[in-house]
Amino acid sequence: MEEDIQAARTIVLNDGTQMPVLGLGTWKSSHLPRTLIQAAVEAAIAAGFRHIDTAYGYGNEVEIGKALRSKMQQGIIRRQDMFIVSKLWLTHHAPEDIPLCLNKSLNNLQLDYLDLYLIHFPVGLKKTGDELFPKKDGKLLTSDIDYVDVWRGMEALQASGKVRSIGVSNFSILQLERLLDLCRVTPAVNQVELHPYLAQPELIEFCKLRNIALTAYSPFGSPGRPSELFRGDTDPCKLLEDPVIADIARKHKRTAAQVLLRYHVQQGVAVIPKSDRPHHILENTKIFDFSLTEEDMSTLRGLDRGWKAFLLDEAKSHPYYPFT
Repeated sequence: MEEDIQAARTIVLNDGTQMPVLGLGTWKSSHLPRTLIQAAVEAAIAAGFRHIDTAYGYGNEVEIGKALRSKMQQGIIRRQDMFIVSKLWLTHHAPEDIPLCLNKSLNNLQLDYLDLYLIHFPVGLKKTGDELFPKKDGKLLTSDIDYVDVWRGMEALQASGKVRSIGVSNFSILQLERLLDLCRVTPAVNQVELHPYLAQPELIEFCKLRNIALTAYSPFGSPGRPSELFRGDTDPCKLLEDPVIADIARKHKRTAAQVLLRYHVQQGVAVIPKSDRPHHILENTKIFDFSLTEEDMSTLRGLDRGWKAFLLDEAKSHPYYPFT
């Protein structure tokens, strides 16, 4: 069993690149003091994390860059030891804006290249100054740029060498099928919300068949979101408190968080828990020395109720909105 456990630490992407299966998520950390973000990333690197996930839209790339620089200067890591992921923001879907967004991210992160660059969301927004969510009369200003054309811009970035691998985030099966039909490069990764309350078995199966790796965001149901983003009775925010998960955790002498992370890596799905507390960050790394039984796995899958933490409701009427 030991070998199986070791084998799960990286996923080989369809372009041959190796991606660590466990990464640090950093969404929502823009609500934290700046110094705390840098400290969390430094703590994660010290704990053994080698995959850090960020995005232009998170507003935290400068702090992450400082953390990387600090750990490199201390001799703890070299650039090639790290797998750094960022994402093209929704206001930068026009052909001329795609390289601009990447260059801003690279400058903020103090890096020459990214290991993985993702289209953050299939729906674009109109570019209005530096606004992340441009609105008029309280309504989100969406654009009609086709994500297929955005993908062609991503292919050009990969050819330039500034990004090693390219992928997507929040794409549906239909959207992936359309990309595969019309484009040259198959996305290496689709990063989506996944946890036992949102099991998405069809998407997992589809991506496996097409050799597209999956990364699970919000693996704990995103309990740390700002309160205005909670969705009432159908919100997954209390996932960590689920008694079924607590039972499985007790059986393995683990925490609920460790069980939820193991659930993904055991399926060959990468996972990016967010934490800013050093003891939680360390705890999240301890998922490679135990296994869930097949019964545990099917019990966890049986909790599926289609509950999502992230919806971007304001874009619901757009033809490229991915969540139906």
